[in-house]
Amino acid sequence: MKNYLKLVNFEFNRCAKLYFVLIGLTAVSQLIAVFVESRRYLSQVNVALYQDKIPKAQFLSETGEMSMFWIVNNAWFSLPIIICITAMLFYSFFIWYIEWMGKNSFIYRLLMLPTARMNIFWSKLTTIALMIFGLIAAQLTLLLIEGQLLEWLVTNEFRVDLSIQQLSESSYFLAILIPKSFIAFIMHYGAGFGMLLIVFTVILFERSFRFKGMLLGLVFGTVAFLLFFLPTIASEVVGFKGLYPEELLIAELVLGLMVIGLSSWTSHYLLNKKVTV
Repeated sequence: MKNYLKLVNFEFNRCAKLYFVLIGLTAVSQLIAVFVESRRYLSQVNVALYQDKIPKAQFLSETGEMSMFWIVNNAWFSLPIIICITAMLFYSFFIWYIEWMGKNSFIYRLLMLPTARMNIFWSKLTTIALMIFGLIAAQLTLLLIEGQLLEWLVTNEFRVDLSIQQLSESSYFLAILIPKSFIAFIMHYGAGFGMLLIVFTVILFERSFRFKGMLLGLVFGTVAFLLFFLPTIASEVVGFKGLYPEELLIAELVLGLMVIGLSSWTSHYLLNKKVTV
C-alpha cells in the first residue's frame, strides 16, 4: 500500500502544474462568462426601461429574468470544460506512453521497483480518477461562486436563482460532468472507468507485441466494448425489449464487472509476463 501511494503521488506530481493550469483557466474563463452575460443583460434592461420606456413587467415577460442558464450556455463557460475533457482523454493515453519516451526509458526503472507491477497500473488509474473528480469538485465550487457573483451583479427583481441540478439539466457539458441522480452518477462514471481500464489494456497489448499487439488490442477492445454495452445495444439498437429497466440495470452491472475483471486480469498478465523495455 505504501509503494502504491508513493506511485500515485509521483504520477500526480508529474502533471500537477498542467492540471492546476486547467483549473485556473476554467475559473477565469467562466468568471468572464458571468461578467459578459450579466453586462449584456443589464444593457438590455437599461435600453428597454430607460430608452424605449418599456414597462418592467413587459420586459420580463418577453425577455425573462437573468439566471445562470444564460451563463452555462455561454462559450466562455463551455470552452474550458471541453478543453478539460479533451485533456483528460489525451492524458489517459499519454500517461503510459510517457514512460517509453526519451533515450533511457523510465519504464525500466518503474518495472524494477520492489513492488507489484500492478501497483503501477492502479496508480495510473487512480491518478486519472483523482484528476477527474478534482475537476468535478472544482466545477461545483465554481458554480457556487459564480451564482453568488451573479447575485451581486444583478438585483433579485431581474434574476432567478437555479439549483445545481437545474443547471446540469440545462447544459449539455454540465450534464456530462454532473449526472442528475446518484444512480446515474455511478453508472456514468462506472462505465467511464470501465472504458479506461479497457484502454489501458489495449495500450499494454500494443506495448507488449508492438504492431501485432495493436491488432490484438483493437480486437480485445472491440469485444470488451460490445460486451460492456451489450444490454444497451440489444435494447436501443436491436430493439430487444425482454428486460425490465431494473433487470437491464442489473445486466449492465454484471457484464460491466465481468469486463472490468477480464481487463484487470489481462493487464496483470501482460504487465508481468509480456511488457518489455
